[in-house]
Amino acid sequence: MPRISPREDLFRYTGEASRKLGVRLRYKFFTPGYTFIYFFRKASGCRTIFGKILYYPLYHITKIITGIQIPIGTKIGKGLKIGHFGTIVVNPEAEIGYNFNIAEGCLVGNAEGKKKGCPKIGNNVYMGANSIIIGGVHIGNNVLVAPGAFVNFDMPDNSIALGNPAKIIQKEESPTAKYIVYPAPGTQL
Repeated sequence: MPRISPREDLFRYTGEASRKLGVRLRYKFFTPGYTFIYFFRKASGCRTIFGKILYYPLYHITKIITGIQIPIGTKIGKGLKIGHFGTIVVNPEAEIGYNFNIAEGCLVGNAEGKKKGCPKIGNNVYMGANSIIIGGVHIGNNVLVAPGAFVNFDMPDNSIALGNPAKIIQKEESPTAKYIVYPAPGTQL
């Protein structure tokens, strides 16, 4: 996966205002979800020993402070947005597309048995608070996983997962369009 700039993720929070220095500093230092994303992207993109010496410790400190566990190098496309920080866990083998929203209490994890493996999540996906996607499942594009939903099965494009165990509600149009307010540059809804 190509290196992704944290600015492409910041765009998801503020749109064109993300170009302003004051906005960049405010989000980098005072918005815990974006602070984590910033150091995650910097540590994941390190190619030099100097970069690793600088960014790895900052990433680990931010991980401990925020409670967000997304390992360095996890494949997540541009436009990652962490709406609220705290107890977010993503398995390093998961593959996630662009414009991914994730809220507090979420888990993207592996499983054994019938659905062995890690999720492959498409583009423009929204995970509500305390939702879970687990196992070797494929989540399509424009999927909304409602708060508290438990998903351990494949989901088609333009659908909603609701409940525990989740039930699929198919939609004609993207149910995530109103949650992806500022799509990352170069992506489309």
